[in-house]
Amino acid sequence: MYLLWWIIVGLIAGWATGKIMRGGGYGPVMDIVIGIIGAIIGGWIMRALGFASSGGTIYTILVAILGGVVLTAIVRAFTRGTTGGSSNLRRAA
Repeated sequence: MYLLWWIIVGLIAGWATGKIMRGGGYGPVMDIVIGIIGAIIGGWIMRALGFASSGGTIYTILVAILGGVVLTAIVRAFTRGTTGGSSNLRRAA
């Protein structure tokens, strides 16, 4: 039952993160992954700030969204400007 709960929270948080970060998301599976990892990151951030709580559905989703936004910002910061592969070589030639 907990696995289903994490998938649902992950899907909601991943979808909301895609909307907040001005994107269409990464597809349902990656949205779930981002939401679940975001929940872990968000929980860590909230505990570090002293806001540890076992708050319920809304709190869990909001914390997962916070973590998802942080995760997406970090990923975009590292991948910005990289188009991958040989397309850069074609432009240089």
